[in-house]
Amino acid sequence: MTSTTERWQKPFIILALLAGGISAAHAAAKQPVPQTQRLRAALEKAHPGTRFTDIQPSPIAGLYEVWMDGNIAYVFAQAPRYFLFGHIFDVGKMTDLTAARLAERFDAAKLESGPGPIAFEQLPLKDALKTVRGNGKRHLAVFSDPACPYCRQIETELAGLDDVTIFTFIVPFKGDARPLSIWCAEDRAAAWNEFMLRGDERHLATGEPCPNPIARNLELARTLAIPGTPTLIWADGSRTEGVIDQAAIEARLARIAGGVKP
Repeated sequence: MTSTTERWQKPFIILALLAGGISAAHAAAKQPVPQTQRLRAALEKAHPGTRFTDIQPSPIAGLYEVWMDGNIAYVFAQAPRYFLFGHIFDVGKMTDLTAARLAERFDAAKLESGPGPIAFEQLPLKDALKTVRGNGKRHLAVFSDPACPYCRQIETELAGLDDVTIFTFIVPFKGDARPLSIWCAEDRAAAWNEFMLRGDERHLATGEPCPNPIARNLELARTLAIPGTPTLIWADGSRTEGVIDQAAIEARLARIAGGVKP
């Protein structure tokens, strides 16, 4: 049987709980928004076509790692309009901090998806730019983003190859505006080469997007667990991430017996 005291106490307990919940809600509303959230909001507003996958503080105060899938840039929270591409070195410890972070991300991607050799002949080569030099007997596929400075660097190495067919899958890790302007150009091969090798934008398309494989290429990169660009896929199904020089590319092509026909 409920006593008179208990009947009086219940409404006060309920009111106290409601008041406590309202106070907690007000306290939560007054909590400052974390800097990473503010930075993400600013970047997404300024670059709606770019997919920002993660933002974390860097070892340098005020400087943040901004991840766009497998690509990394550094941005100061107080000046988010400026992107720094490159590696951070701790000269005191003689350590490449950026390389370590890229390796961590790549290892995590491998553990998550367990990528193995890629069946080169099963790649959707119709979705790639095709460049044939000499007899074209040697085959190589490259996943590349025109907004990636390292991709431009490796293009200078690839430009010196002969007797090779290169399939370039343009991926929009840093937004699709530039990839679309290249793919939809009147001469997309010229648009790609002139932009990547010389920064010349005169061949780029400026109109409405045409039918294109850019979104499919991005999905393909994710399916193959390709975390960043440039990534080279060799005819034997193996892969190499990052920039390597022409001599290393030639040596690797020479070690791969035979060729794979598209």
